[in-house]
Amino acid sequence: MPDRDIMELRPEQLANLPANQPLQPAYLIAGPETLRLVEAVDAIRARARTDGITEREVFDAENRDFDWQQLASSFNAPSLFSSRRLIEIHLPGGKPGKEGSEVIRAFCAAPPPDVVLLIICNEWNKTHHGKWTDAIARIGKIAIAWTIKPHELPDWITRRLHSKGLRATADVVQQLSTRLEGNLLAAAQEIDKLALLTQGPLLDLETMESCVADTARYDVFRLAEAMLSGQPAAAVRMLAKLRAEGETVAALLPILIKELIRVTTLAWVQNSSGNLAAEMKAQGIW
Repeated sequence: MPDRDIMELRPEQLANLPANQPLQPAYLIAGPETLRLVEAVDAIRARARTDGITEREVFDAENRDFDWQQLASSFNAPSLFSSRRLIEIHLPGGKPGKEGSEVIRAFCAAPPPDVVLLIICNEWNKTHHGKWTDAIARIGKIAIAWTIKPHELPDWITRRLHSKGLRATADVVQQLSTRLEGNLLAAAQEIDKLALLTQGPLLDLETMESCVADTARYDVFRLAEAMLSGQPAAAVRMLAKLRAEGETVAALLPILIKELIRVTTLAWVQNSSGNLAAEMKAQGIW
């Protein structure tokens, strides 16, 4: 059975690998948050270059007809340009299939000393775990770039500011979170701009307000989530933003009504002592 207790790193941890710690034989970096994913991948590539790994091979395993045996042969092929190689497998869907899983597990069972394997996936959830991820965890590291949730954003912003040599008060961090919610790339760009414009390590409210645009990005699904989770202020802010972007309230109603019907149905099932878990599964919630 797959090990469900695999320790996952935050992607940001890969940017701070100790200089005296060699690269692991294998890395799996996956998840839907593009910025975190890309920066983690770039960190491994940069560390590989620092360690003298100049040869990089890329295999796109997105298609079902991908030749996994060609990849397996490449693992044991001699390096042409350097003593070590970085081999990347781009696997957007996050599922290598039976053959791919066997190839990855075989690599992990006896990793070639001259190869660092980097597997990159975009889609990821608990169903993607399997024997192949267990094998990677035994010899390497797994980092998952989960989407930053609204309540997690202040901590992410604080860490990002610290990485740029800046400190900010709690009210500044909260205002940044409110303005940049839903758009991590914009948040990173604004923090980079603040690092250039701020005089000294302390970021004050005046500097922040003059530099940061209201770049929060919302959509109707997040609006529905805010409404159903009892966040009226956030829902009003999202609705105002959507209307400013040209959305009409009438166009939003079908999706909102669908969510209300779903919640009403679940409430009825629960109140009538029905099978709530079965109804949630039928509704596609899990």
